Amino acid sequence: MRMASVHESLYFNPMMTNGVVHANVFGIKDWVSPYKISVLALLYEMTSSKITLPERRRLNKLILPLQQGPDLTLGQFLKTVEECCPQTAYAVKLRLHEMADGELKDMEYFFSTLPTPFSAFDSEAHKTSVVGLFMRHMLLAYNKLSFSQVYKLYKSLQHYYHSHYAKPTDGQVGLPALAADDSEMDLTSIEDTVGVRVDKEELDAPLHESELRSDGTPSRGPLSQKQAEYFLARQAYLLKNDENKALKPAALQEELNNMLKFNPDFAEAHYLNYLNSMRVQDIFLSAHSLLHYFDRLILSGNEGKSNGDEGYGRSLRYAALNLASLHCRFGHYQQADLALQEAIRIAQESNDHVCLQHCLSWLYTLEQRKGSESTVLTQDSVKMAAHFCLPYLGSLDIQSLVQQGAMQGKAAHKLMDALKDTEILHWKHSLSELIEISLAQTTSIWRMYGKSTMALQQAQLLLNMSSLEPVNFGVHQNNTEAFAVALCHLAELHAEQGLYNATSEIFQHLKEQFPPHTQHSKLWMLCDLKIQFERHMNDRKYHLAEPLVKAMSALNKTEGLYRKAHVLKALNRSTEAYSILQQLQVHCEKTKCTEIIIRVMLSTAELHWESSGFSTALPLLLQALALARQHHLQSLASETILHLAFTQLMLGVPEQALNVLHEAMEPILAHGAVIDKGRAMLLAARCHMAVAGFKLKGQGHLDLQLAALAVDSLNEAASYFSKLKCKERLRDVHYLQAQLYRSLGQTSQSNRCAMNFRLLDQELQSPAPPVFMQL
Repeated sequence: MRMASVHESLYFNPMMTNGVVHANVFGIKDWVSPYKISVLALLYEMTSSKITLPERRRLNKLILPLQQGPDLTLGQFLKTVEECCPQTAYAVKLRLHEMADGELKDMEYFFSTLPTPFSAFDSEAHKTSVVGLFMRHMLLAYNKLSFSQVYKLYKSLQHYYHSHYAKPTDGQVGLPALAADDSEMDLTSIEDTVGVRVDKEELDAPLHESELRSDGTPSRGPLSQKQAEYFLARQAYLLKNDENKALKPAALQEELNNMLKFNPDFAEAHYLNYLNSMRVQDIFLSAHSLLHYFDRLILSGNEGKSNGDEGYGRSLRYAALNLASLHCRFGHYQQADLALQEAIRIAQESNDHVCLQHCLSWLYTLEQRKGSESTVLTQDSVKMAAHFCLPYLGSLDIQSLVQQGAMQGKAAHKLMDALKDTEILHWKHSLSELIEISLAQTTSIWRMYGKSTMALQQAQLLLNMSSLEPVNFGVHQNNTEAFAVALCHLAELHAEQGLYNATSEIFQHLKEQFPPHTQHSKLWMLCDLKIQFERHMNDRKYHLAEPLVKAMSALNKTEGLYRKAHVLKALNRSTEAYSILQQLQVHCEKTKCTEIIIRVMLSTAELHWESSGFSTALPLLLQALALARQHHLQSLASETILHLAFTQLMLGVPEQALNVLHEAMEPILAHGAVIDKGRAMLLAARCHMAVAGFKLKGQGHLDLQLAALAVDSLNEAASYFSKLKCKERLRDVHYLQAQLYRSLGQTSQSNRCAMNFRLLDQELQSPAPPVFMQL
């Protein structure tokens, strides 16, 4: 499992702060609409009726989405309110019925009975509250209308109300356009009185139905400026923290196209279009939208207003930097390098040290992607980030340095000391995103070093940590890459212990949180395929493992090639397997992927075993062991020792094999997978039998003490294989048990084991490979 990418969050956008997209120039007008009268009726009922505390809390969280979100049909509005408080929804329905089925004076009476924001000190309608501001806005707007405008508003309210009951089964009835078509009802002169900025509390509110619809229904007419700002802020925040709750890519694209149709110069809509295109890996549209974003940003002059003469150059610098990150993400390293050099040149001309620091971070990231040495660049970036007091970038640089150190074989305690220093920065500056990345990275490092207990602890710590920025009410888990990595590690750890039901539940959760169309879904897809493959290979069901290789190659070519060689070796196609392993080793030596190099060496040694070339396999195994110990890879070192002990056993030195095996037994039993524990105990039993003088043919003299140890080891191996339901390996264990009990003169136990062997042999209906020729 790869570590959490520490630079996924470096797509810096100078116009986005805390997930909020600011729209300064939009040019779309606000209207007095029947929908707003419905919201006003809801607020009136909330202030005048008695509501339980939980219901009031839910309705309070619903106020901002209803006020600032797109207009809903009456059916959608009532359903949304009814989910929070059925009693209030019924009261609102009665209030609207009185106005729509009554006369114009009923609507006049309703507005006259509204509480005045300047006098309602003890209710939600106080002048400084959100409810009070909205009521004041509506009262001012209504009082400004002429009689003809009031009449048109009343007729539109009747149409809005009766259209819901005219088609009760149609929940997507379009809103009447009577008010929108009347240019006399323009209220832009008082628009500034309700300019409430979207903040984190608004983003925590639950989504209403119009934002959750997935049928691709286009918007009915233009949105107001506040509605557009709220929609863009909401979707941008969800794309960053919980992509599964955002609109589907096609639906979001349609909404953005509709928004840009009314205002092509809306820069932030182009940026959200860029983020949406990145979800579906559309390189053309993402680059097109990104360039349009910065073009519109420069043309609108927004940057110039806030940053003086530097605004124009600043936009150009970050445009080039974002373009470099885009090409780097898609693997276009040459184009990324050119864009990055352009950003560096402009930043140097403007003496922008912050932009240069971002460029330096992307420079060493680009060198890493190309497979070049980037440690010196990373260390320089850490020093510069500390010099310019940029804790976020400095922490990212340290985490990247730790990742490089892990790949280069640094000791675990040194890496953990470095990460401990970054934790202080994270909590001091409340960098919740980096806290998650740090925990996921620590989990990956412990997994790579073979410390499964420590990896499990770190993964559980991340999954049970309450986020500093919950993405929704009652939700304390962000759907970021860090959580996906931790859950995948957790699934692998459960699978290694034979807990496949728990593994299935974890993958079910992953599929719900990270659907196949999301950007982090490849992590659990590859993890799921690897677990299925290993399970089929352990059961020797090669016909089921072979189809998984193609799917794995589509997600990761290196893993796919390695698994393909495994299948070919199991099918006795040794020449093809050897050719693939050699190609894979050359490729991994270039990319410095030490884990795969060691595994390739072990697989090559197993190919030598098949041709009885045990002495030829020894140099390979010793080289793999030295490499594993050099990089502190305990699990791979233990597996190499198993191979080394088996080779020595086959070369006729079981005493030496037993001594070597004892070195790996403790870490395997403490941190190893159940299959490795079973293999280790089976190999130990065979070594004890060989040292005791056991022979398959003939009744030689046996050392009873060593034979007793062999019996215990075989029993333990049988328990491990039974836990995994590895019937092929259980058959081998029962065969050896029957032979050993027979040599010891224990006929009843020998017959019992022989019967178990016979039952399994009949069930499997496949010839068993020579038990003494495999590990």
